Amino acid sequence: MASAPKSLLQIAGAPLHPSALEKSALVIIDAQLEYTKGGLPLTGVDNAILEARKLLTLARQAGVPVFHIVQHAPAGRPLFAEDGPYAAIVPELTPAAGEVTVRKALPNAFAGTDLDALVKSTGRTELILAGFMTHMCVSATARAALDLKYRTTIVANATATRDLPDPLGGTIPASVVHRVALSELADRFAIVVRDTAALAAAKAA
Repeated sequence: MASAPKSLLQIAGAPLHPSALEKSALVIIDAQLEYTKGGLPLTGVDNAILEARKLLTLARQAGVPVFHIVQHAPAGRPLFAEDGPYAAIVPELTPAAGEVTVRKALPNAFAGTDLDALVKSTGRTELILAGFMTHMCVSATARAALDLKYRTTIVANATATRDLPDPLGGTIPASVVHRVALSELADRFAIVVRDTAALAAAKAA
């Protein structure tokens, strides 16, 4: 019988524990109305926002630096138009005083922004990621974070995505897109935990 598959992180003997709060910055990616009321509704987005709210509360209680990433497109564009009603951050995750908002134009939150310099200025060496969409901006940011020498943890229940057209025919359900995207990231790019409770437990350990 074939043995169970292992991730590249497991094969390398890399640490598999989630990022400790005292070493981390929280990056909430594109928690915007476009995904709740606009042109890109996501499967499970309401529950993901609730989990992200728990995560944000934990981060604030622990003094974790928080960065809110927002996707903005030029005025008049069909999605995330800077002059439109859906570019705003969802009310549940409104930035607090002292929390930084970083505007981006590409999936990778580091591309064309000063996010890397801002995080490094805090002295934190690890990232905790939440937000949208799992397969797109969360994935792109986690992959880039490895290149920038961050260790990254993703909170699975604080992310969500949508059904995608299968280029080989048919439709891939959002649940499959979500799980596959997280599996890809967990192979090499990030530690994936189910929910905020896993990070709270790591803090207490």
